Amino acid sequence: MKKLLSLIALGAALSFNAMAQTTAPAAAAPAKAPTAQQGKMATCNADPKAKELKGDERKAFMKECLSASKQEKQQTKMKTCNADPKAKELKGDARKAFMKECLSNKAA
Repeated sequence: MKKLLSLIALGAALSFNAMAQTTAPAAAAPAKAPTAQQGKMATCNADPKAKELKGDERKAFMKECLSASKQEKQQTKMKTCNADPKAKELKGDARKAFMKECLSNKAA
């Protein structure tokens, strides 16, 4: 009887070990690269000023910091669109239409 119980316990331990080995790689999968928003959050959180603030003051600082990133991105898009040779040769409504299309593109 002891041998039977020992064999059952050994079998259960081996099957549990086999299950743990098959699920371990999924748990140890490499972390995904941070998204752009996560990168901005990390940058703003790394600011020494952010570490000093608490509550509503911290909230206001983070909002300003994150929106500053958006402004910088918009300014970069403006510079890129204005530097385009096509923009330089257009005038009036044609230029407005070109700039609108250029600025609405997601990539920049």
